[in-house]
Formats: sequence, C-alpha cells, structure tokens
Amino acid sequence: MIGWLRGDVRSVSPNGELIIDVGGVGYLVHVPSRTTESLTIGTDVELFIHTNVRDDAIVLYGFFTSDEKDTFSFLLATPGVGPSTAMGALSAMTPGELAAAIAAEDVTTLAKIPGIGKKTASRLVLELNGKLPSLDTLSERQVEESLSGDVAVALRQLGYSAGEIRDALAGVELPGDDAGALRVALRQLGRQ
Repeated sequence: MIGWLRGDVRSVSPNGELIIDVGGVGYLVHVPSRTTESLTIGTDVELFIHTNVRDDAIVLYGFFTSDEKDTFSFLLATPGVGPSTAMGALSAMTPGELAAAIAAEDVTTLAKIPGIGKKTASRLVLELNGKLPSLDTLSERQVEESLSGDVAVALRQLGYSAGEIRDALAGVELPGDDAGALRVALRQLGRQ
C-alpha cells in the first residue's frame, strides 16, 4: 500500500489527475480539483495517498493534508459513496466545510455537491455526524485562539468539551490574566 508520495509534478490535468515523478517512476494520482489549481509542472509536492485496489486497477488518490485523506476515507465508508463522489465532495468543499454541513444536518448544501443527491446527502448526515475529525480539529483550534493554553487545559480537565467552551464563550470579552479569564469562562459555562 502506498500511503505518501513526494516528488516533482510532471503533468497536471484539469480533471484532477497528476503525474508525479518519484525517483524516476511516474505515479498517476487523482486529486481534488482545488489541489490542481495550486500546482504547476516542476513543483515539488508531498501528498498523503489513499490506495484503492480493485480487480482491474490500483488507483491512487492524493491529498495535501491528512484531514483531507481521513475525510475521503470516511466518505468512502458511507454506503452509496464511491471514490468519484468522495473526490467530488472534496473538490467542492474543504474537510471543515463538509464536517460543518454534516454537523448542521444541512442536506441542501450537501446535495449541491456533484454526484450527491438528497438521499445520499441524508445518508452522509446519518452515517458521519460526529465522526469526521475535521470538525473536532476546528473546534479545538477556535478554543485555543480564544483562550490561553493554561485556561483551555483547566477547562478541559474540568470536563468541558471544546464545543461547550466555544459556544459558552462566543462573543465574550475575556480578561487578559489567566485567573480572571478562568473565572469569566466558568461563569459563562455555568449559565448554559
């Protein structure tokens, strides 16, 4: 199984195919169309690879981040979603946008993705709600940006999730010192 490739881009196709020269071997890798927009021939590139082994072919799918690759794998695990549909979803939306739409149960937005109708969008919400890692990563990042590391750690140790902290502190001005920020955060969390 191939899990990661690094090499020079030899060919970029608008339909999301790259040929990457890795030590004199050219690998054909399918990538989200957003990825091809930022690449030119001769660019050194590193991609996380999902290897799909079929009876008639071995197909490589490449992603700039492990979040993209993980989201692709979760999409493939959903009944009725194949590699083309999963790649189309990641071409249309970032992993964070997909996770947010699934968490919000926004079937209408998901159904706008090429290859995904309302039925498949509903299935994505049912199967993947709470499972995509991107939303957790986004929540953690938002919490860390709004709080100092010590305050965030203290609140997490008290049993509050990143989502609870984020929701309780949305739009709240926190004092600059950690003790004051912790008091305000606990007061806000107690009001939920």
